Amino acid sequence: MSNADNYESATEGASGDVASFDAPHKGFVGRFHDLLHSTPALVPLIVLLAALVIFGLVLGNKFFSPFAMTLILQQVQIVGVLAAAQALIILTAGIDLSVGAIAVLCTVVMGKVSFDYGLPPVFAVIAGLAVGTGIGAANGWLVSRMKLPPFIVTLGMWQIVLAATYLYSANETIRSQDIEAEAPFLQFLGTTFDVGGARFTLGVFLMIALVAALAYALRSTAWGRHVYAVGDDPEAAQLAGVDVHRTLMSVYMLVGFICALAGWVMIGRFGSVSPSATTGVIGNIQAITAVVIGGISLFGGRGSIL
Repeated sequence: MSNADNYESATEGASGDVASFDAPHKGFVGRFHDLLHSTPALVPLIVLLAALVIFGLVLGNKFFSPFAMTLILQQVQIVGVLAAAQALIILTAGIDLSVGAIAVLCTVVMGKVSFDYGLPPVFAVIAGLAVGTGIGAANGWLVSRMKLPPFIVTLGMWQIVLAATYLYSANETIRSQDIEAEAPFLQFLGTTFDVGGARFTLGVFLMIALVAALAYALRSTAWGRHVYAVGDDPEAAQLAGVDVHRTLMSVYMLVGFICALAGWVMIGRFGSVSPSATTGVIGNIQAITAVVIGGISLFGGRGSIL
């Protein structure tokens, strides 16, 4: 046997110590950088906390006053509900540009069913919720079964729903006085309560309850794990036994239902039914912005609704 092939003799006398490398000591800045790199969702949270501190220092007690809390929550309740819906879509690696338009159409449906068809307001709300769920089902079918990109599907649905809203309503607004007199249930989510000097509406409580319920469902149920799996890698999820089509359909239908709830919140917030409400145009961008700032990845499968 040649010396080149005599491996055992070649290693005789060699040191048995394993090479080791001393990790450089990292200070606070280094550890903080690693934390941000491993948990990107902390970035918007830190920015939000910094903004709160700055405004608190500049405005003092005025910023944290009950009046300021009331104003902030009243302003964000509609966007908050739409953002909860948008978060579900983005977690599946999609995007929904029709959420605002669906909300506005559902307000029109609720108003028309109650005033033009003479049905009780409770049935009008149910009709609006059904329409929203149906539009969500159409989006989900096109995305999951026809394999069309969510951006294209919802962009087209956005324009279709906006056009349907104007045609169906004839661009007529139902005044808040008329709703209050004939169908006050449509304004139910605008009912106010005083808590610690701040005034909240039922729409605010609905937003908080909705976010809490979705956070629990996404974190603690099989459906929630399926949503994350589909958003992370739909092919791997399919191989693991997840019904991707069923999961996407359930997500899009739930999103349509939540958008209809946002429409009901709109009636409570503004008191009237207006087919030209700006939510139909800018509600999509506001919801997407809220979701991204909240730390959910636009690539899907990452982040929390909280």
